[in-house]
Amino acid sequence: MLLHTARGVFEVFIKGEGDPLCVTHHYSEFNETGDYFAETFTGTNQVFLINLREAGGSEKANESYQLSMLETIFDLEAIREALGLPHWGFAGHSTGGMLGILYGIHFSTSLDFSVIVGGAAREYMTFSEDCIYNEAHPDFGRMQDMIEALKQSDLSLEERKELSVERTKLSLHKPERYRELFSLDIHKGMSAARMNFFIRELQIYDVTRKLEFIRVPTLIMCGRFDVQCPLKYSIEMAEGVPDSRLVIFERSNHYPFLEEAERFRDEYELFLNEKK
Repeated sequence: MLLHTARGVFEVFIKGEGDPLCVTHHYSEFNETGDYFAETFTGTNQVFLINLREAGGSEKANESYQLSMLETIFDLEAIREALGLPHWGFAGHSTGGMLGILYGIHFSTSLDFSVIVGGAAREYMTFSEDCIYNEAHPDFGRMQDMIEALKQSDLSLEERKELSVERTKLSLHKPERYRELFSLDIHKGMSAARMNFFIRELQIYDVTRKLEFIRVPTLIMCGRFDVQCPLKYSIEMAEGVPDSRLVIFERSNHYPFLEEAERFRDEYELFLNEKK
């Protein structure tokens, strides 16, 4: 649906039944095929998968600051209000998890709970050689080349698909499982405008000293071998968020919801039952 809010029109995809759950990612561009992370929750929740500003059919940015993480939280709040929901849960993977942390800091009263998967509360590249975005990481060059290639607007669907597959394999504990794990007909794009702004904003991103302001039950999950947002950043968040629980997936990289899908669902359902 195209939802009219006080801050513009946003494209929202809805699936599942149960308590409302907001799912988004800072620069992904979703479509009607859905999203692997969002799909994880459709058996337990009514999932609202949101295209942010400059993604898909959503509002454009009139000013560059509107692409910032904080402005994005204001947009999510406007979407919640337009949907008529007094509160909802939030689940975010990777940069989506970073948005979840900010959401909890500034609008805990709007949230029932938060699920942060493979995220961080501060810039995660400079001080971690385990991060694939750190120049010391052996796959740094390959990852950068693919990110730049994916930004090109004239890529054919087939070329984009091929690049996305190779990029994703770098973040799997067992890359040979790619076809098995990503077997659904789900495909998404990337908002170059949002990605470019994020790369700049990330350099000054650090909300670790504000984690204590998150006042909702928070489930923090991460793969032991995560090369994008390494495990130490999830440990740090769990130590800083008062009502939080950390789950580490011993056979996963950046996609524990696929690499250890059954345990991921079990841990989420356990979390839902515990917070009741």
